[in-house]
Amino acid sequence: MSAHCQLTGSRPGFGNKISHSHRRTPRRFDPNVQRKRYWLPGEGRYVRLTLSARAVRTIDAIGIEAAVARIRARGMKI
Repeated sequence: MSAHCQLTGSRPGFGNKISHSHRRTPRRFDPNVQRKRYWLPGEGRYVRLTLSARAVRTIDAIGIEAAVARIRARGMKI
């Protein structure tokens, strides 16, 4: 599964893991991404979205119709 959110666009960040001896090794900070299924009443169908945990809370606040409009405004196909 690709570690990016369809609503917020958050992607993995990169940095270094620093050990006790202060050696640095590359690491990756992945967003908390989940696959969620929502009923889209305007189209009469379900949509399956890849969302971060923050985006799930955003959908709870603004609604699925507004969230899908934002995703389509970013140029993504649903």
